[in-house]
Amino acid sequence: MVLRVSGLASGIDVDSIVKETMTAKRVPLDKLNQQKQILQWQRDNYREMNSKLIDFKNNKLVKFDASSALNTQKAVVSGETTALKAEATAEANGIPMEIEVTQLAKLAAAKTSGANMIKLDGTRITSSSKLTDLQAINTNVSATGGKFSMIVNGKTIELDETLSISEAISKINRTEGANVTAKFDESSGQLTIASKTYAPTGTVTLDASNTFEQLFGTGVITTNAYQPAKITVNGSAAPLEYASNTFKLNGVQITLLAETTTSATITTETDSTKALETITNFVQTYNDLLSSLNTKTNEERYTEFTPLSDEQKKEMTDNDIEAWEKKAKSGMLKNDEILKSTISSMRSAITGKLGDLSSIGVTTGQYYENGKLYIDEEKLKLALQNDPQIVTSIFQGTTGVTNSGLFDKLSTSMNTAIDKLAVKAGTSKYTSDITAAFKADSTMGKRLTDYNTRISQMSNRLSDMENNLYKKFTAMETAINKYNSQSASLSSYAG
Repeated sequence: MVLRVSGLASGIDVDSIVKETMTAKRVPLDKLNQQKQILQWQRDNYREMNSKLIDFKNNKLVKFDASSALNTQKAVVSGETTALKAEATAEANGIPMEIEVTQLAKLAAAKTSGANMIKLDGTRITSSSKLTDLQAINTNVSATGGKFSMIVNGKTIELDETLSISEAISKINRTEGANVTAKFDESSGQLTIASKTYAPTGTVTLDASNTFEQLFGTGVITTNAYQPAKITVNGSAAPLEYASNTFKLNGVQITLLAETTTSATITTETDSTKALETITNFVQTYNDLLSSLNTKTNEERYTEFTPLSDEQKKEMTDNDIEAWEKKAKSGMLKNDEILKSTISSMRSAITGKLGDLSSIGVTTGQYYENGKLYIDEEKLKLALQNDPQIVTSIFQGTTGVTNSGLFDKLSTSMNTAIDKLAVKAGTSKYTSDITAAFKADSTMGKRLTDYNTRISQMSNRLSDMENNLYKKFTAMETAINKYNSQSASLSSYAG
């Protein structure tokens, strides 16, 4: 550390001279810090835009592109309403159906007789109880080497006696190749093991030497084989069979709930409310995103308002600092090529379907509105009622034709922009979190690393320069003090 002098001997204001000298020398360093700050502001702006792009793609377009989002058909169930649920899809053909459920589909399954549910301490067995708790009240069952065994569909599963019942069930369900789902009923103490497959090939075969299921009863296992669902439709003589209780018939997704002796009637009717809401929300979110991108690329840039240094801020009020930095941060992405390319791509996707869109009431505004969309609601309602398939194909594309819908094309545009931003700014490709960390190996990340290196090196050089100046003034003051001391000594002799 350099001992700094105040210039008392020479009468020189050393601190002021050094400060003025270093202020001039720090100009290049201040410029580096300003350039670094501007780059950081630009990168923050990129992250903000990246967040909007990801939100539009992953949260908005995905919902708009769901088959149910543009479905104009509604299924109505009457009669035996507890027998089934029905949901019309876009392919619903409007044929009314009277359905009797003669047989529910059942998975092949095995069920134990039920365990004693009272532990030795008088409390009840629950899913969180240990296997050792069950063993304590089923003394005829014992673990081998601290483990209970189970062989199901040829797969051996070993279960540590320290596991809870729920942990053991989870391990069984995760066992690859066993193809079963195990469940434990806390009210009866029964263990049920069912196949995961609705088909004759979905079987449940247990080994007689198993010890695990013996914890849940007397060893008596009740089994039932797979059976398909059977229904009669509109009084048909022969029943229709389905592998499971959920299937599609005449464009209606049907879920069977109970067997019946009377029929449940399914009718379909046109209801464009959901589709109209989807398209309206799409137009709004599209316009919002387009507006945000246009605002950023057209925002005024005030080059004379540079980032403030700490020294400059000390001489300004908070309001002055806020006003200055608002100007300094403006226009960070003015005429940015990535954003301009994204705007062009979005508008191109719209232009490519503009004829079809116009026919259903979706149009663009005046040229100075930069591609903003408008909806003629009455015209759109009429299109949804008269030809909903055409509307669906415009937005969601044609089945079997890749990237044919407007939503798909816009999603592709978003992917391209997000990829470019990740390379340049190091933004995330997967989250819209505005606080997500940047990747250091991006183009801007590498530039910031370079700035940090140069700033550190220049700061060290300036610090050395400042210390050297003080050393020189200290030497001068020491010499003056010595001269003054000698002069005073000579004066005393002359006197």
